[in-house]
Amino acid sequence: MLRQLDFPLILLVGVLAVISIVAISSATYTVKPTYPDKQMMWYLLGILFLVATLLFDYRLLSQGRLVYVLYGLGIVLLTMVWIPGLGVKVNGAQQWVNLGGLQFQPSEFMKIFLILSMAKLLVDMEEIPIRGWRNIGKILGLFLLPFAVILKQPDLGTALVLMGILGGMVLVAGVDWCILLTCVLAGAVLAGGVFALYFTHKDWLEMILADHQIQRIETFINPASDPTGAGYQLTQSMIAVGSGQLSGKGFHHGTQAQGNWIPEPHNDFIFAVFAEEFGFIGGSILLCTFLFLIYRMVKVGISCEDRFGSYIIAGIVGMLVFQVFQNIGMTVGMLPITGLPLPFVSYGGSSLLTGMVAVGLVLNIGMRQGGEYLFMQ
Repeated sequence: MLRQLDFPLILLVGVLAVISIVAISSATYTVKPTYPDKQMMWYLLGILFLVATLLFDYRLLSQGRLVYVLYGLGIVLLTMVWIPGLGVKVNGAQQWVNLGGLQFQPSEFMKIFLILSMAKLLVDMEEIPIRGWRNIGKILGLFLLPFAVILKQPDLGTALVLMGILGGMVLVAGVDWCILLTCVLAGAVLAGGVFALYFTHKDWLEMILADHQIQRIETFINPASDPTGAGYQLTQSMIAVGSGQLSGKGFHHGTQAQGNWIPEPHNDFIFAVFAEEFGFIGGSILLCTFLFLIYRMVKVGISCEDRFGSYIIAGIVGMLVFQVFQNIGMTVGMLPITGLPLPFVSYGGSSLLTGMVAVGLVLNIGMRQGGEYLFMQ
């Protein structure tokens, strides 16, 4: 089975690890020089998580109800953020849990639990492609509970990632075009309605969205309207990306990064730091690395011999594609700011461990095609 490991996929993760350490070093060079060391420790722990994911046959998860137990555990962890003494509020959002000094973000792990449970649900459905609204109801029921809890925290970015997961898995499973068209139109109407309320009845919108979410809409529409306030992050990020030009200003020579002009440079806006110091060429290399990473995952999914594995990979691809697109899009002003990290590059343990487990699942699926079930006894 080791011969069946997708070594190019492992190499691409290694390239992202190097980019992550370099970018975090630039982002925190004058503030927190220990962050690159901590990120390396997270990567070492992530490797252990990846290896542990390879030790069991992924097909065992499709038997019994273990994935639903994990799903329930994820919901419990999500609700723990509101327990006094356990929940931790960061930047106005109740997204973190502190257990014995270990602080983590339950919504990150919920992504994997949702992918596994959704794959199990789709495999158990006899109706493929999906045409009946009853099955659509089951899928939405499984999806809406974590979506609503995460949205309540509030964490709009992660909630939207769950939509990316759902979309990828349902498209691969197959869905009747009428149902798909209905869902797309409903999403378009919802998005259009939000912007319509913003321009016509902003007071109504304030009853639905939090203040910081409305500010992000304002920033997206016109960041120059408040360059020192709500639009400060985006303004400084766009200055950094633009000033990098073709080849960048050089390692540790980015004026926006080294001058501490970019808020959260090692987290949400890590791409702006990297693009400023390594320019269009460096940013393109990073984008191509993500592109090849997704390509290798899709290749494993296409060659997968069972639907369960294909659905898992579809969910992982949907998760990563949405996060990369959203993070870089918000950095350059193409999309509203949602606070999503850039996978494998932004600083943080919860996001990185989730990404490494996701890669481990893809490798697990790829290395066991054509093999017998292991550890069945």
